[in-house]
Formats: sequence, structure tokens, C-alpha cells
Amino acid sequence: MSSPHDFDFFHGDWDVRHRRRTDFLDPDSAWEEFPATSRCLPLFDGAANLDEIDMPHLSAKGATLRLFDRESEQWSLYWASSVSGTLFPPVVGRFEGRIGTFYGDDTYDGKDIRARFVWSGISATSARWEQAFRVDGADGWVTNWIMEFTRPSGTTAG
Repeated sequence: MSSPHDFDFFHGDWDVRHRRRTDFLDPDSAWEEFPATSRCLPLFDGAANLDEIDMPHLSAKGATLRLFDRESEQWSLYWASSVSGTLFPPVVGRFEGRIGTFYGDDTYDGKDIRARFVWSGISATSARWEQAFRVDGADGWVTNWIMEFTRPSGTTAG
């Protein structure tokens, strides 16, 4: 069952290794890899948090606001990009054990898509985030972005 403390593991500083497809909708497109850093701050006694990720390779930063709805016991995750200044529609879901799965509707490259975020591999010093898209009406998901989070040397959870 999901709880307001599901994302407590994520508080603090992280080093991030990105792998993302050069075309988010093409399962055969190449992968590019690059480093980044991230910091997550708890809000509302754990029932919310805000992180900022710095991606110099893309000349961009991003922010995610996560909010826990105590009535539905689900999280809503909102992503914003420094490039566009846009707050994207949320993905909504929950944790089952140590895996969090979240779904939402959006558009990409002019196409209606379904987005899926999966959090897994969670420990005090590591975590994995994966994004996949499915074009509306199509079969199958295209995993298009993977982030591997590790704690910087000498740091602990925030």
C-alpha cells in the first residue's frame, strides 16, 4: 500500500546517469548517455517533495513536484522543464512494495501518448527511474529514458 513516505528514500543529493533515446517514439533509435545531479527536498512532512535536476548536457534543468493524496492513496507527479517553462500533465499512481508505477496522458511530437514512469531498485544509496511512452491506440511501450541515481561519495539521505 502506498503511503506519504514512499519517496522519503529520494530526499537529498544524487548523482544521475541518464540514458535516453534520440527519438522517444522509435524503439530502434540510438541511446545517448550523460551525467547530471539532482537534489530532492521534502515538503508537508513527507507527503510531498520537490526535486531539481541539472542536466548540463542538455543545457536544461527540470523539476518534479510529487504530491500524495491521502484519500486515494496515490501520488501525482508533475514535471516542469526549464527549456519550455511548461508544467506537464501529471502521472498518477502508487507504490506496490518497493516499485512505484505511475501513468498519465500527454502529447509528444504532436501525437497523443500514454506515459508511464517506474521507480525501482530503491535503496539508501541508489534508485532507478524509467520512462516509457505508448502512442494512443498502439500496442506496446517504448522505454525512452532511464535514470540511475547514486548518492555522491560521503553523503547520505537528506
